[in-house]
Amino acid sequence: MNPGRPLYLAEQVRELDRRTIAAGTEGFALMRAAAQAAYSVLRARWPEARSLSVLCGAGNNAGDGYVMAALAAEEGLAVQLLALRPVERLTGDAAKAAELAARSGVTLTPWSAEVSLEGEVIVDALLGTGLSGEVREPFLSAIARINAAERPVLAVDIPSGLCADSGAVLGAAVAASATVTFIGDKLGLHTGAGPARVGELRLKTLGVDAEAYADLVPAARILTEALIGETLPPRPRDAHKGGCGHLLVIGGAPGFGGAALLAAEAAARLGAGKVSLATAPEHITASLVRCPEVMVHGVRGAPEAAPLLEAADAIVVGPGLGQGPWGQGLLQAALGAALGAGKPLVADADALNLLARGRIEARPPAWILTPHPGEAARLLGGDTASVQADRAGSLRQLALRFAAVVLLKGAGSLVGEDDGAPLALCPYGNPGMASGGMGDVLSGILGALLAQGLAPRLAAEAGMLLHARAADLAARAEGERGLLAGDLASYARRLANGVGRS
Repeated sequence: MNPGRPLYLAEQVRELDRRTIAAGTEGFALMRAAAQAAYSVLRARWPEARSLSVLCGAGNNAGDGYVMAALAAEEGLAVQLLALRPVERLTGDAAKAAELAARSGVTLTPWSAEVSLEGEVIVDALLGTGLSGEVREPFLSAIARINAAERPVLAVDIPSGLCADSGAVLGAAVAASATVTFIGDKLGLHTGAGPARVGELRLKTLGVDAEAYADLVPAARILTEALIGETLPPRPRDAHKGGCGHLLVIGGAPGFGGAALLAAEAAARLGAGKVSLATAPEHITASLVRCPEVMVHGVRGAPEAAPLLEAADAIVVGPGLGQGPWGQGLLQAALGAALGAGKPLVADADALNLLARGRIEARPPAWILTPHPGEAARLLGGDTASVQADRAGSLRQLALRFAAVVLLKGAGSLVGEDDGAPLALCPYGNPGMASGGMGDVLSGILGALLAQGLAPRLAAEAGMLLHARAADLAARAEGERGLLAGDLASYARRLANGVGRS
């Protein structure tokens, strides 16, 4: 299978840089190559621009900006070069770059709060991947000025203020129109706040083959849509429902039936041979009206669910489950069945909240947890901000604590477990998914894939892709605003059958 583009942590990319220089590439030559690559993207993206504002901090990121200023001046563009660190304090290749800009006739202007940005395009070369703490002055003011300028912004390597490892905003971050990143792609550009700050992303490897270094294991890999076809090949002509898996969805406490209905219908659309729904008795009629293909059962407690659990090949528990005695009893029964019979299980929504409350101790051998950042925080006993500040680390903690495959939702959703292998990152999805019921549909998709025999890790990866790509197709058809969870099932079905895949 296509492993997908590797994503690295900042220190790994710095190590690649060090090894490239140690192998004989002169550091300043590498800087000039990076600046040339970024400048070429800028000219291709905004060919009509005749003036630039280039903001430089310190270190190699600033050096890239100084070289870009020189390239622009040599081409005849008007260049406003703003320095947030005095040139006399620059060292090494950054100092050489500043000298190059001066020789090219660029006038350097020290940054001040009174300076206005004059260029048609702004180049952000303020802070690179080495930033670890909160952004401080004068960079804080410069970032605010860039974001308020309402002009195109090209970020050099990374939007200033964005954490290269986590995608967290370190106090403030540039919202770029485009970002050119170098040598190796960075995890933080694709998850958390990264996708909202990066704009159009271009990777320039500068001739460095990151994957040639086997000891530098990527932090994650970007999944491709090809995984859907690789995991869901066409069925044999003699396929029958008994060989396509039986999924049981458990949820829908009194008054909360919609979530479980969404999950069950999505599972049916994704090819589970049979789908049963264990829900509060008052939701039977609504289920039969919405999707009569689902075998709905009204259950008043865990004892009535026992034969359903025994018949199922896979289980989804949590959508609309509630956290009262009804939900607690059914969750305990579902986990017990999964533990005793080795049946794969998806735990979502209130199932996660009950786990976070410590009411349930069972740990099935094959299960998927699907928390959003808030649920992840509760499971870890922390807060949402801490999860978002280290999404990859939080996922690893959850996987270790619960011995599970974890799908951490949000922009740049991640899948992984506690095995040291790179995480899987989903590059798809859109803001229209910020509406109720999306997670329930995802749970149904995952359950359907488990019922059809996919291992939990593979089901989580393929299901994450199906869910996000279905949302993109639905948004493309009718727009993001007003996108409903129920819109996704039919598009996910098309993707699972090879219709509409790119």
